[in-house]
Amino acid sequence: MKVAVIHDWLNGMRGGEIVLDSILKVFPDADLFTLFYEKGKLNERIENRKIVTAFTDRLPFKSKYRWYLPLFPTAIESLDLRGYDLIVSSSHCVAKGVIPDPDAIHISYVHSPMRYVWDLYYDYFPARQGLKFFAFELVSNYLRTWDSVSSNRVDSFLCNSEFVSRRIQKFYRRDSKVVYPPCLPQGFKVQAGKKENFDLIVSAFAPYKRIDLAIEAYRKNGRPLKILGSGQEYKKLVKELPPNVEILPHRPRNEVQEYMAKAKTFIFPGMEDFGIAPVEAQGYCTPVLAYGKGGALETVVSGKTGLFFREQTVEALNSAIQESDRKEWKSKDFQASVNRFTEEKFIIQIQKTVETINKNSGKRRGV
Repeated sequence: MKVAVIHDWLNGMRGGEIVLDSILKVFPDADLFTLFYEKGKLNERIENRKIVTAFTDRLPFKSKYRWYLPLFPTAIESLDLRGYDLIVSSSHCVAKGVIPDPDAIHISYVHSPMRYVWDLYYDYFPARQGLKFFAFELVSNYLRTWDSVSSNRVDSFLCNSEFVSRRIQKFYRRDSKVVYPPCLPQGFKVQAGKKENFDLIVSAFAPYKRIDLAIEAYRKNGRPLKILGSGQEYKKLVKELPPNVEILPHRPRNEVQEYMAKAKTFIFPGMEDFGIAPVEAQGYCTPVLAYGKGGALETVVSGKTGLFFREQTVEALNSAIQESDRKEWKSKDFQASVNRFTEEKFIIQIQKTVETINKNSGKRRGV
């Protein structure tokens, strides 16, 4: 088969790109399509691929790509997929909305329905007045309509968690199969090293991540906190940091792993669709303190690999931190937890899905 893989944009190695990397291992000869591509920000397997970009990649101010959100549906539909037998989209925004050939099979791995216009709309756009608000209201209505209609172009939905599966059913009225992301290599053995006196966050700086909540909690408790990441809220978050909180942007992956191994606890204050970083932290026997909603409920085993705080408040987070200090964590519990999220299991599930759809598609065509 001639295979095309679609990914929203390629400008860094985050959770979605880790999933993409494993998808490309399943389809080593596939062409890769995207809206934006910044060379040098991804691993070799991705960058050595034939990468086809939409017209958005040639627009000015590419680093401000979110400004072009109203153009994304048109841009993704402009990608020419004629002649491809199988299309695999890795989508958290518009990638699943490509237009396939009538006889092509389209499998979409959905990290999340478009957050900006569905359940996190008010987190991303809190201002509710003025001309800017009115203009985006009109754009959002169009994007929601397009997102729902374009879901009909997908033959089979896969997703990263039961949490996202329920949202796919809610917003698209489609069933989906949960295939957990490839967080760790097959046969990974947890590492229980010596812990140092600091807690850790590894995250992009988006509003719903609630890094601001964690900073306020640590301003009050005085414990050392290191935050590894960057993003749209960076300038806001670095203002008036308490002396016990340190932000370390743009760290290489091996350094991030070293911090995970040494941290006393891993803090996960936002509601995520899944969250690969908390699984990686468990791989180093670092307990995760997570907000008790979303994908964390499927990745963290309460009382064994971490704890949940049920309200996004300073008091609730600090209470969980105090409780964590009193617990004894066991490496065997961390091992049992991370065994669910290996790359091998992910790849096998993708391969099985393609085989099943191919077989059923052949039957429909009388092959």
